[in-house]
Amino acid sequence: MPESVDELIGILDLEQTSEVTFLGQDAGSARQRVFGGQVLAQALTAGYRTVPQGRVAHSLGAYFLRAGVAGTPINYTVESTRDGGSFSARRIVADQGGRVIFSMVCSFHELEAGLDHADATPLGVPDPQDCPPLSEVLGARSRRAVEAWRQEWGVLETRFASDTSTLSAAGARDAAMKVWVRSESALPDDPQLHQAVLAYLSDLTLLAVSTVPHPVEFAGPTMQVASIDHSMWFHRPARADEWLLYDQVSPSASAGLGFSFGRLFSVGRLAASCAQEGLIRLLKD
Repeated sequence: MPESVDELIGILDLEQTSEVTFLGQDAGSARQRVFGGQVLAQALTAGYRTVPQGRVAHSLGAYFLRAGVAGTPINYTVESTRDGGSFSARRIVADQGGRVIFSMVCSFHELEAGLDHADATPLGVPDPQDCPPLSEVLGARSRRAVEAWRQEWGVLETRFASDTSTLSAAGARDAAMKVWVRSESALPDDPQLHQAVLAYLSDLTLLAVSTVPHPVEFAGPTMQVASIDHSMWFHRPARADEWLLYDQVSPSASAGLGFSFGRLFSVGRLAASCAQEGLIRLLKD
């Protein structure tokens, strides 16, 4: 995965190969498969390349159909489903060598005035500087070293904002987790790029929340994990290079599947919401 903002920007700067097709590069991953957040961000970028200027993405719904091969370029094909008076709908399909790995629908909207309300930012959350790096928390509770986690998410600065003392008592806590997250350095002033990075980071910890109440190691040797679907709603503009509070809960896990919600708060306002279901299959051996 990218370790710097410049590398991330390069990955999101897709090569246009025809009027409706785009090529995205992959930075590779220690996990030997493409990071789902990267595919979300690249697909959103491809969709933006085909909509009328001034329209802003407000929702997307995606399915991860197969694991992408790390280090292999990804082709994105955009279908212009509809351009209405104020909305545009697009369908984006991603493939590697003709093998479809991902499908997404996305809706874009011309900004307009309207009713406005939002959930309040959760109270009692410590400031980012008072929270431990997420890589240290995970390194202390998994077989992967701190440095391996840090390299995997090098482009993002992440801080664990939940109470770490509750992690030692399995079954004694809710399926919830809060993290602070932002890009590791400043991004250009491009709203489309900031939305793409929000999509990228939204896949960071969301599925893991569904395992928090259980005495298991997420993505450890006794668990098979994979994102299956991911939905996202963009409510308000937000900068991905400023601290975002990612408030996540998992209302259900059953039949080898975990389901989670997430809310991204920026400067005290709800900026985006996410929902994801994924595989959290326990292995016998």
